[in-house]
Amino acid sequence: MKALGFVEVSGIVAAVEALDSMLKTADVEFVTCEKRLGGRLVTIIVTGSISAVQEAVESGTARANEITKTVAHAIIANPHEEIIRMIQISAEKLNLAREVVNK
Repeated sequence: MKALGFVEVSGIVAAVEALDSMLKTADVEFVTCEKRLGGRLVTIIVTGSISAVQEAVESGTARANEITKTVAHAIIANPHEEIIRMIQISAEKLNLAREVVNK
């Protein structure tokens, strides 16, 4: 992973809108999302080049702020291998959930 971008928002709708904007604005790839507090707090994670991730995070944050207030956002360039492992575990959980739903 070259860079990771995080946008944390209140609510699923704002998270989906933020992710849509991020994917349409920059050449980034959706990695996973984390839902906390029953979906009231959602963190979207994307990856790509540093400049693409910066553009995506700015776009996603702006779009989410049109719906609700963005809780936090961050960009990690060249993430440590333990961060990558943590994100991969989250992505695997999301993929397992998709498989269950698709059965």
